[in-house]
Amino acid sequence: MSEYPPQQTRRSNDGNSLQLVQDVAERVAQSVGQVIIGKRNEIRLAILGLICQGHILIEDIPGVGKTMMARSLSKALGCTFSRIQFTPDMLPTDVTGVSIFNQKTREFEFRAGPIMAQIVLADEINRATPKTQAALLEAMEERQITVDGISHQMQRPFMILATQNPIEYEGTFPLPEAQLDRFLMRIQMGYPTPMEELTVLSAQQYQHPINNVQQVISVQDLIAVQQAVREVYVAEEIKHYIVNLVTASRAHPDVYLGSSPRGSLALFRTSQARAAMAGREYVIPDDVKALAEVTLAHRIIVGPAARIKDISSRTIVQDILMSTPVPGASVQQ
Repeated sequence: MSEYPPQQTRRSNDGNSLQLVQDVAERVAQSVGQVIIGKRNEIRLAILGLICQGHILIEDIPGVGKTMMARSLSKALGCTFSRIQFTPDMLPTDVTGVSIFNQKTREFEFRAGPIMAQIVLADEINRATPKTQAALLEAMEERQITVDGISHQMQRPFMILATQNPIEYEGTFPLPEAQLDRFLMRIQMGYPTPMEELTVLSAQQYQHPINNVQQVISVQDLIAVQQAVREVYVAEEIKHYIVNLVTASRAHPDVYLGSSPRGSLALFRTSQARAAMAGREYVIPDDVKALAEVTLAHRIIVGPAARIKDISSRTIVQDILMSTPVPGASVQQ
């Protein structure tokens, strides 16, 4: 067995690229941290999703900072931002835009909808009808929208941060598996500690901290970082570990439907980004273990019998992590 990580086959990554990844992530985290108090891990997960060119579903109760996370992130990046407040009477064209006939030019003109921004907040996404939810599918996967047979490319970077309330289900339409599968990660904000909540009160006494958030990186730096993380080396043992975790989710007795191959790719990409943010040019098993729950849990459908026992998909992922052997290191002879 070769050395882990195998020095002789590891693809060399420019040290300057790794330093850029760390610098960009830290600057953005500090900027967003001015607004989102005490949620450093959640902030870094959001940055990680951005670096991986993925979309994030934030599932939590109202008032814990889901909207502020998206707004502060867009300001720190200097990206265009739009908010879509989903309601049951919303139409797909309210999201994508519409073609309008111009009487002067005698031609149809495309009027872009709110989806044509770089950072899009899809607020309470589960309140829209399935038809309107489906309007996001093409944009999330193919980075384009099609209106009246004409495709329109999204700007780079492009990220959707969707929110939903896991408690209130009246008047909602649960996201289908195809929609959930397109989210790179699902994260929760959680309540702040009493001391953090006191800090929030003091910080917002005179004005909201988001008014002081400034752009801290350029779009060019962000795109460079997105390319750099793909150079992070992933050993064959780690790839097998990722596939074993996802395969185990499909064979678990409490699971009705396990994670898709897109889940394997999500865990692979996020592990690369986590390693780069830590200054490493290779992925270790701890990277995979740290991100398995946020990348796989929302892709798992719990069986009816397990739901009666109040077993959640997060519990199943933790069980899979405990039962799946972790690849070890061996010294090169």
